Amino acid sequence: MSKSQTILVTGATSGTGRDAVFNLLAAGHRVVATGRNQAALDEIVREVGNDRVLALRLDVTSSESIEAAVRAVDAWTGGRGLDALVNNAGYGALGPSVEASDDELRGMYETNVFGLMAMIRAFSPKMMARRDGTIINVSSIGGRFTLPFFGAYNSTKYAVESLSDALRRELAPFGVR
Repeated sequence: MSKSQTILVTGATSGTGRDAVFNLLAAGHRVVATGRNQAALDEIVREVGNDRVLALRLDVTSSESIEAAVRAVDAWTGGRGLDALVNNAGYGALGPSVEASDDELRGMYETNVFGLMAMIRAFSPKMMARRDGTIINVSSIGGRFTLPFFGAYNSTKYAVESLSDALRRELAPFGVR
């Protein structure tokens, strides 16, 4: 990503996502910082101003929230859409796999897998139409091997790895990396 691009980062309110926002801004990009914590998003805007950052409250498990984000990005980009999507939002609960409740397991899959795919389905069409775009799915070493007490979380990251491998080949003919 050499030229200035418009890049959306999910899970931008802390950790890797927050660091990515500041690194992308330092590299000269316009960034859509998203997350569920409005106070943390407001802090990002206070730190950098709002000329190159658009802070949006976004829950990747909510189709209404994703649709609102698409509308906001379209308004901010004059209808062009994103140059890049960084799917960083993630959730993990640790413990014995046999003790993971259905709600815990579903919660991890809703955020880490279904939310990731919902974001791709929402933002990739404009990339495909332009025949240019980048999608980065943040996974984990846990998507390559499993440790005890991480089984449920790791299974979501294995799914991210598999989907990413498939999407890499499926979207390449459309110029999306």
